[in-house]
Amino acid sequence: MSATASCLGYGLGLRSAYYQQILEQSPAVDWFEIISENFLVQGGKALYYLDAIAERYPLVMHGVSLSIGGPHALDRDYLQQLKQLAERVRPAWISDHLCWSRGNAHQLHDLLPLPYTEESLAHVAERVEQVQDVLGRPLVLENVSSYVRAAGDEFSEWAFLAALSERSGCELLLDVNNVYVSSRNHGFDPWTFIQGLPAHRVRQLHLAGHHDYGSYVIDTHDHPVSDPVWDLYRRTLEHLGPVATLLERDDHLPPLEELLAELHKARELGQAELAGRRICA
Repeated sequence: MSATASCLGYGLGLRSAYYQQILEQSPAVDWFEIISENFLVQGGKALYYLDAIAERYPLVMHGVSLSIGGPHALDRDYLQQLKQLAERVRPAWISDHLCWSRGNAHQLHDLLPLPYTEESLAHVAERVEQVQDVLGRPLVLENVSSYVRAAGDEFSEWAFLAALSERSGCELLLDVNNVYVSSRNHGFDPWTFIQGLPAHRVRQLHLAGHHDYGSYVIDTHDHPVSDPVWDLYRRTLEHLGPVATLLERDDHLPPLEELLAELHKARELGQAELAGRRICA
């Protein structure tokens, strides 16, 4: 099953703990987001479940190792693997993170922020265009949670994202939780961030949980969505209209029913905002 519309509704991150239950129960989820790297294999149980679920639900692909801002050459073998996976699952879009995550030949297994400078902008825009040439479609890039900033920044993060999307043609995955986490860590207004993005470039939203230590916040994806993030999400919908929304959980996985209840809350907020608007949800 394929889907190309920008408004897919409300999705969940596809995690192996739920594969069998999804096939047995067909839960009320509009689409699933896969971690691309989990399926860059030649065969086995992962691809069996992927194919079975793809027959029932639209999918999108979300990567964690592109390292679009890194100093190294892009991994052409990896890009070809992504392209082959996309041919298999026909995703509505393919996303990754605005970050760097490789040092020479080694993946650092972290999503590290970039310096927001004109030099960095030109570097990333050129690499985005290379990726898009291989994939034959716009790349969707997500804002990451961050805990440090470069002393020589020339842009705010949101201005950098806006300029990058204009220059390269990429689209944006707005992670509302990451905006909140970074705003607490760096002391900016999260609403200023969201208003500063080009609304027509926002293809998808993410919701997730974090851990609040008081003086700083860590993006953990192992908690339910917090009340401040729900409030920011509601305000984001008022600004953008309903946008395809994904609920993420990566650790301390609860029963699927708990995630479905959270997803239902997002759906209710979207439907409330949809009232009076003649657009898709």
